[in-house]
Amino acid sequence: MSKQKLNILKEVLGEPQISGKEYLFYCVFCKHHKKKLSLNLDKNKYKCWICDAAGPIKRLVKRFGTFEHQQKWRELTGQVEVTDFKKILLDGNEQKQEEEQVIQLPDDFVSLCNLNTSLTSVQAKNYLTKRGIEREDILRWKLGYCQSGEYAERIIAPSFNLDGKCNYFVARTYSRHWKKYMNPPHGRDIIFNELYVDWDEDVILCEGVFDAIKVPNSVPILGSTLREDSKLFQQIVRNDSAIYLALDPDAESKIQKLVESLLRYGIEVYKVPIAPFKDVGEMDKAEFLRRKEKAKLIKNSDYLLLDRIMSI
Repeated sequence: MSKQKLNILKEVLGEPQISGKEYLFYCVFCKHHKKKLSLNLDKNKYKCWICDAAGPIKRLVKRFGTFEHQQKWRELTGQVEVTDFKKILLDGNEQKQEEEQVIQLPDDFVSLCNLNTSLTSVQAKNYLTKRGIEREDILRWKLGYCQSGEYAERIIAPSFNLDGKCNYFVARTYSRHWKKYMNPPHGRDIIFNELYVDWDEDVILCEGVFDAIKVPNSVPILGSTLREDSKLFQQIVRNDSAIYLALDPDAESKIQKLVESLLRYGIEVYKVPIAPFKDVGEMDKAEFLRRKEKAKLIKNSDYLLLDRIMSI
């Protein structure tokens, strides 16, 4: 199989120079005059030693290869036929043009993005600081709070669709209220902050918003499960994005079901080690990035073996 993959890569990138277990190509990103784009087929990774471009090899085929190259690559992985997932998942749903959900933020919402916030914001800011959330995070995620009203003493994290309109929000108490989360009475089948997602890069799936704030290019799934007919799952399949799962370790059985679903549609899945932390939100950003580098690519064979072990 490696030889067949290499033949596809030669058609996409040209003739390589062999260096041990690695193949060196001219970099398609920085166009350096020497062959500095290193590909390791065993690890399924590429890295340019000049511009530091790096990622899964499949991304190179997707971005620089033809449709025929992409299809051959899929066939070699033995994961899915392109026509199958389009027929099963996409075709029927594309005919249903649902109206985009748009909602209003609470009337008492106060943005924390302004420098001149009132004294009532001190408690909210202190809570965010304790959770390792910095000023740049507040600005990017457009965080705010409510001092009074239905969502009193709660951090408000809004979600924006591709048109920049609010389609959901999460309200998390920063006081000692018994109910940690009190979210709006609207549907949750949205892609949280899709406005900021780059589907051509690694996409990291977290459980909650405060996990997602800590990591780049992330989407909180607002729980530990993801249905195949959900908008997020469908968008992942459409874009064929590489997925890094950074979900809480205490939901292992649900994680396995999600892995099974993603693999069925030929998605490249990595699992980020979280333990001994309870969740991503407990880590600092540097710690998460170190763990992401150690994330293991999950193959069909790995999953089937684990499935057999868990069934014993």
